[in-house]
Amino acid sequence: MIEYINSSASGNFFLLAGPCVIEGEEMALDIAAELLEITSALDIPYVFKGSYRKANRSRLDSFTGIGDEKALKILRKVKETFHIPVVTDIHTADEAEMAAEYADILQIPAFLCRQTDLLVAAAKTGKMINIKKGQFLSPAAMKFACLKVRESGNNRLAVTERGSFFGYGDLVVDMRGIPIMKKECECPVIMDITHSLQQPNGADGVSGGLPGLISTIAKSGLAAGADGIFMETHRNPVIAKSDGANMLPLSEAACLLKNLTTLRSAINEINL
Repeated sequence: MIEYINSSASGNFFLLAGPCVIEGEEMALDIAAELLEITSALDIPYVFKGSYRKANRSRLDSFTGIGDEKALKILRKVKETFHIPVVTDIHTADEAEMAAEYADILQIPAFLCRQTDLLVAAAKTGKMINIKKGQFLSPAAMKFACLKVRESGNNRLAVTERGSFFGYGDLVVDMRGIPIMKKECECPVIMDITHSLQQPNGADGVSGGLPGLISTIAKSGLAAGADGIFMETHRNPVIAKSDGANMLPLSEAACLLKNLTTLRSAINEINL
C-alpha cells in the first residue's frame, strides 16, 4: 500500500476520500465512482474511505452505522468493483482482525492514537496503518504511536494531521506539525482537510464546521509538505448521517482536486 500511494508518475499527492460513514451500498458506489473518475484524470492515487461504524458519538441517539458486517461487505464491493484500496476506522483491538479481512488500510481515530493494545493489534494484521494525530497531542509526540506499530513488526504506516483543540469548541491547524511529523515519524504525512475544520462539542450535541475553508487548509497542507490529502465528501452533506457540517459537497471535488494538482506541480518544481 505504501508503494501504491507513492506510485504517481507525476509526483502528485495521494487521496483518501469518501463518506464519513457507510450509509448504504448505492451511496458508497456512487461516491467511489465519481472520485475515481476525477482522480484517474488527474493522476492522483486514490483510496476509498468509509467508516463501517462510528464509535465516537456525542449523543446516544446519534447514527453509528448500518451494521458492521453489512458495511464491511459494502467496502469490499467498492474495492472489487473499482479495483481500488479501501480504508476504514477501527476502535478496539478485537476489531482489527475483522476489519483487516475487508480493508487495505486500518485507520486509528485521533482520540485513540495512544491506545497501545489497539495499535499493536492493528500492526499485527500486516495492513498499512494510518494513525490520526490526537487533538491533544503535539506533532512530535506522534513518534511514540508510530514506534508502537513498528516495534510490533509493521513498518507500513502513515500519520494524519487533523487539528488541535483550540478551547472547547474549535480546532486550529499548526502547519509546522507537518514537517515535524515527517521528520519524527519517518513516514508519509496526510492532511485531513475536513475534520480539521470541525467545531466539536456543540451545545446541542452535534458538531459544527467551517467547510468554506477546506480549500485553504488543503492548499496550506500541501505547501507545508503533506504527502496526501484526506477528506470526507457526500452528495448532500446536509442530510449526511455523520459529520455533514464539515464535509465537502461531492460536486466541488473535481475543482478542488484540479487546483490542488496544479499547486502540487508548482511545489515540485520549486523543490527540484
